[in-house]
Amino acid sequence: MAIHFDSFINLVFIGFVALFPVVNPIGTAFIVSPYFTELSRKERLNVVKKITFYSFGICAVTLFAGHWILELFGLSIPIIQLAGGIMICKIGWQFLSSDTPKETPADAPQLDHIPQIENKIFYPITFPITTGAGTIAVLFTLSANSANKDISVYLLNVGALLVSVIGICILILVFYLNTNRLISYIGSHNEIIINRIMAFLIFCVGLQIASGGIIHLIKTAFSLH
Repeated sequence: MAIHFDSFINLVFIGFVALFPVVNPIGTAFIVSPYFTELSRKERLNVVKKITFYSFGICAVTLFAGHWILELFGLSIPIIQLAGGIMICKIGWQFLSSDTPKETPADAPQLDHIPQIENKIFYPITFPITTGAGTIAVLFTLSANSANKDISVYLLNVGALLVSVIGICILILVFYLNTNRLISYIGSHNEIIINRIMAFLIFCVGLQIASGGIIHLIKTAFSLH
């Protein structure tokens, strides 16, 4: 029993460490902050809760049914990486080329801005910005390494990975909800600079993910010959 518990804790730690850099809740919070500019605190909480729920859903479905979904559509992980990388590059470029969001006047009427952002909560905020191709690839790898014919060991491994996912989702909730506080300390001018830098970095991350998919496809093509 102690051995299984140690293995569980070890896999939780491995899963968290592997997911944190690809999800990057701290850096991504700055990227998505322009979407929340006109939201009140209550509206922001509702939106962030949905983003967190969708992120957990994507990760859970990937863990339990990802391989079957890929087989159903005849897709491979490198293709997912390439397509996801292109999508992230597109979003990063849009942020780089977009105008600076206008500040809402203090005496402006408090309108319900939820409908304006509702169709953006899943795409592109949740997927692919928050949990994209990199997250899916990591979860595929972790779940494949955790596969075991013993159902009890398999459930233990998947449970550990789910705990890691929950930990990441909690960080998403905390940082997405409180990014505006950090930005208020930084100042509006520095916020623009940070947003541009983070947009460039997200563009680079997209390129890296896409290039990783291309490299895997090339290696696979050469290995077939």
